[in-house]
Amino acid sequence: MFSARYNPVIHVIGLLLMGLAFFMFIPFFVNVGAEGDLLIGFEVSAAATGFAGLLMILATRGEGTQILDLRQGFLLTSLAWLLLPAFAALPFLQFGLDYADAYFEAVSGITTTGSTVMSGLDTLPTGILLWRAFLNWLGGIGIIVMAIILLPFLRIGGMQLFKTESSDQSEKIIPKAAEMVNWITGAYTGLTILCALLYYIGGMTGFDAICHAMSTLATGGFANYDASFGHFTNPFIHWVAIFFMIAGALPFNAWIRLMRGDRKAFFRDPQIMALMRFFLITVSIMALWLSIKTHMPLVDAIRLTAFNIVSVVTTTGFATTDYTLWGEAAIGAFFLLTFVGGCAGSTSGGIKVYRFQILWVAMTGQMKKLMSPHRTVVMLYQGRRLPEALLISVLAFLAAYFASTAAVTLALTFMGLDLVTALTAAATAISNVGPGLGQIIGPAGNFASLPDGAKWLLSFTMILGRLEIFTLFLLFDPYFWKD
Repeated sequence: MFSARYNPVIHVIGLLLMGLAFFMFIPFFVNVGAEGDLLIGFEVSAAATGFAGLLMILATRGEGTQILDLRQGFLLTSLAWLLLPAFAALPFLQFGLDYADAYFEAVSGITTTGSTVMSGLDTLPTGILLWRAFLNWLGGIGIIVMAIILLPFLRIGGMQLFKTESSDQSEKIIPKAAEMVNWITGAYTGLTILCALLYYIGGMTGFDAICHAMSTLATGGFANYDASFGHFTNPFIHWVAIFFMIAGALPFNAWIRLMRGDRKAFFRDPQIMALMRFFLITVSIMALWLSIKTHMPLVDAIRLTAFNIVSVVTTTGFATTDYTLWGEAAIGAFFLLTFVGGCAGSTSGGIKVYRFQILWVAMTGQMKKLMSPHRTVVMLYQGRRLPEALLISVLAFLAAYFASTAAVTLALTFMGLDLVTALTAAATAISNVGPGLGQIIGPAGNFASLPDGAKWLLSFTMILGRLEIFTLFLLFDPYFWKD
């Protein structure tokens, strides 16, 4: 079943594991420098991860230069997100977590979900806090590469709409991938450094600024404190976070075009314009409602609602307050916002803006046909005609998305979770948002008290959502493995 044709996939995963092992040494040395304490778990974890990666590389010598075909692309994308957290979880074991908890935390980090089973973050060693931030940051850049280079090639959920000049129309993956990765890395790193600098200017310590900048750009949501961003009271820091959460949720193709001198790159992208309008409308309505309801000064209401709405929509998952205390209307609104997501080609999860736009085009086109049955209606997006296959791809994705959410919700209720916890846990996992709703997994809680079976299921669901559903489902199709 697993023939030699998959050796290039094993070789690439081996390289990724070697890279992961290298990054494990950074928190180790930082902790030694900051606290003088040797976190031996990082050394052992790095050795085990590096050894496994080296074995894969040696077993597939000469396979690293091959161009991947369609089947190999699907397999590499899925296995990377399943296997890397298995090794990234190892450092967490030294803090008393069992493997189910450790794998959940690692998956949440790498998929930039931000759900956590860890508490007492304020007192954890700097090494483990930095490792959590690293997982967010590394997962974020991996997601961008996948979203810009791999997913359009794999034609998942309408992502073929965003094929770049680096995408080859044949059955081979992107001959110019290395050049695109360099541009992505430059934009992502530059924005992270700028975010960290502004956090530091706003009063964060250098360590907090670096960790939170990595989580912010990755729209990951791992914080160094149990109170999340509520630990920081300076409004300037909150506005910096709002700006860079949005920055991470914008398509990195637009950032790259801006770096190349295209100053109007953002204004020509209908996704970006739609997302900005959505933020303006939802923040204005909720801020006005909150100010009237609680007699809060409007300027404070705008900051609170802007931060938490942007955090949920961009699937970052930071929180400055427990917004479930604002009332039932806020709870309903934030639940619906869980599904929105940012733009294609960004670090955010969720359904994503372009799919809603395509659905709107399809809906209005269908209404025109109903009013004028003999009329020829041309459906356009970004000035291009929408192929029927692309629309079907988007509809199939949405059907799978909500069917998966329903199935996971039902499974969680069989494990003893109440309906609110089960439904919002499934929604936040598949959308890669972070906090759910309710007393257990809401903005003021975490996932530690859930049974191990629920944590394994939610780990799988986070990966499922991150890989746009079908990438992972294909591995369960017997036809996929036939030569």
